[in-house]
Amino acid sequence: MVTINDIANRLGISISTVSKGLNGASDISEDLRQLVLDTAIEMGYQSKRMKNQTTKKLCIFIENMEYTSQNQFGYDLILGFKQAAYRRGWDVTLYPATPAFQKKEKYDTYMLKNHFSGAFIVGFTLSDPWMEQFRHTAVPTVLFDNYIPGNPNICYVGTSSHEGISMAIDHLFQLGHRKIAFLNGFPHSMIAEQRRQAYFNFMASHNLPTSEALATNGYHAKNSASCYIRSFLQEGATAILCASDLIAAEAVIECRSLGQSIPGDISVVGYDDLPVSAQLTPPLTTIRQNRLELGKCAYSALEILIDHVPVSHILLHPQLIVRSSTACPGHNSLP
Repeated sequence: MVTINDIANRLGISISTVSKGLNGASDISEDLRQLVLDTAIEMGYQSKRMKNQTTKKLCIFIENMEYTSQNQFGYDLILGFKQAAYRRGWDVTLYPATPAFQKKEKYDTYMLKNHFSGAFIVGFTLSDPWMEQFRHTAVPTVLFDNYIPGNPNICYVGTSSHEGISMAIDHLFQLGHRKIAFLNGFPHSMIAEQRRQAYFNFMASHNLPTSEALATNGYHAKNSASCYIRSFLQEGATAILCASDLIAAEAVIECRSLGQSIPGDISVVGYDDLPVSAQLTPPLTTIRQNRLELGKCAYSALEILIDHVPVSHILLHPQLIVRSSTACPGHNSLP
C-alpha cells in the first residue's frame, strides 16, 4: 500500500510538502502540486478519504448532452445512476466537463485531489481532450456510448446500435420500403459510426440500394434536418431513419413544409423514445433506449470496476416502438 512517505521518498521532498500537494494547499507552487499528484497517481496512491467508507464520492462528467428536464436524453440517464449510487451510500457530484476544463485539468489528478473513487463519463466525443487520457487512467471509469480498449479500468455502457438499426430497417422493409434514408447524429462519435455502419450492413442484407446521398450526419442540432430532407426526397426516399427523436421531429416538420404527409407520403423513424416522441403528430415510431436502466447499469459497472473486476462492456437490448409515423410506402411527389 503506497503511503505519503513513499511519495516523499520518490520525489526527495518532505512529507508535509506531499501532504500539501495532495490536499490543495496554497503555499506550494502549482508545478510542484501537479508533480506530487502525478507521482501519486503513477504509484497507485489512495487518500484516506477515498479508503474511508463513510466518505464515498463519485462524479458524473457530462458534455454535449442536455439533462435538466424529462424530455431531454440525459435526464433519466443521470437519474438512474444517482438512484443506484445513493442506495449504496455514495455521494454523486455532477460536473459539466467542457473542453476548456479538460485542457486545464488532468483527469487522474483531478479525481485524486477531489477524492473521487470513480466517474461516469457522458456525452463525450472522440475529440474531447480527456479521451486520450482515458487510455491510461488508473481510475475506475464508465463511458456512456464510448469505449477505450486495453484498459481494465474502463467500461463501456450503452444500447446495442446493431440491434436498434436492424429493428428499424426490418420494420420499414416489412412495410414495403426499399429506399430508406438515414439522418445520423454527430460525426465524431463512436455510436454515430456504429449506427452508420449498421445502416449500410442491414440495407445490404436486404439487397436495398444505398448511397452517400441517402446517409448523412445531422449533428443532433436544431433545424439540421432542413439541410437534408429535400435531397432525400429528390433521391426517391420513402422512409427516413433518424438517429434521435429530436432529429426525427425536425424531419417531420421539414417534410410537411415541403408538402409531404406523414406517413402518407413518407415514413419517419426516430431513436431513443423520448417522452416527446409519443406526443408528436403523428406519434413517432422509434427505437427505445431504457435510459433509467442504462444509468443504473453504469453505476453497477463502476462498482464492479472499483472492486477491481475488469468488466469491459454492458450493452442493453433496444426495443422497437411502433406508432403512427410509419406505414406502407407512399409516393412523394417532390421534383
